[in-house]
Formats: sequence, structure tokens, C-alpha cells
Amino acid sequence: MLLQKAYLLIFDGLADWEPALALCEIKKSGKYNVVTVGFSESPVITMGGYKVSPDIIADAANPEEAAIFIMPGGEMWEQGPNEDLIKLLHQLHAKGTIIAAICGATLEIARAGLMHGVLHTSNSQGYLKAMLPGYRDDDFYVDRLAVTDKNIITASGLGSVEFACEIVRLLNIYSREETQELHEMFKHGVIPARYVS
Repeated sequence: MLLQKAYLLIFDGLADWEPALALCEIKKSGKYNVVTVGFSESPVITMGGYKVSPDIIADAANPEEAAIFIMPGGEMWEQGPNEDLIKLLHQLHAKGTIIAAICGATLEIARAGLMHGVLHTSNSQGYLKAMLPGYRDDDFYVDRLAVTDKNIITASGLGSVEFACEIVRLLNIYSREETQELHEMFKHGVIPARYVS
């Protein structure tokens, strides 16, 4: 059986820790094929200093095969829009693909117009306003670490655990109870009772 793809966008300076927990749980589930997507075929160097090679370039990402498109944070997002990526985001969104953006990547979601009428969050509302003078979606901003609405997941850079929990919940990897356990383990160090002998 051909697995749906969990696309991870990679680029120089990506905040490697932000999607890490989500990717581990996606891979562990065996339900999706994790595929790294680059802007070119060249390897990238993450913020943590390790090298990652893309499996495909962005032009080859297929919305028909995508379950989710994950966008980690990084300084790149503060340099302005990437029109080719925005086009891809529109194609993915039209197909009902989950789009998950954390930290600075939320800027591109806003630039693509995907925050209009959608509950969302970011590093702060002030961050969105400072980086995007045209930002006018104040009424839909939610002051939480991660928010999901209409297949769009947005998260603060401080909310990588919450980001992961929203992703595994929307991908139906875990039950509500298991997702809560995941949050408690990685946010508060609480081991689920079923693991304690």
C-alpha cells in the first residue's frame, strides 16, 4: 500500500528542534512516509549545525499524495515571501492537505492569505504586525502555543510540543488520551501510568 506523504520543508537555518517530536511520532506510526522537501537539490545546514539532504525539490511535491506539509521556523521567513512556495501552499490547501507552520513559518501562512477567517497563532500578535504591516486578522488571533482551524496548524516557536500534539491529533495517529499523554510526557516529564510498573 502506498503511504501518504508527510512533507517537511527544509532550508538553511531551519529550527531543527521545532518539528522533531512531530516527525518522530509520524515516523513511528508507520502510517505516513516522511519526505524532506528543499528549494534545491543541495543539502541544507540546520540551525543546530547538521546537514540534511532533500528527498525532493518543492516543484516535485505532489498535493495528491500529501497528508501534511510541515514548515519549521527559521530566520529565512523574515526575509520576505517566496512566491513559488505560496503557490504550492495554495495547491496543498485546495486539496485539503494539513498545513502546519511554527514560529516564523507562520508569516508565510499569512502572506499566502491562509489566515483569513482562520483561527491562528504565532510567536505573538505583535510579531505578526511588526513583520507584516498588512496583517489584519486580529480577530482570529488566539494567544495559545498552538492552534488548529480548517486544516491549518499554527504554533509559537515556544510550542513545539503543542505543535506535535496538534499534528498527531489531526493525522489520527493517537487517540485523544494518548495525545494528552504525549503532551504530559514531553512538556511536564509525566510518565503515563501504564508505563510504570
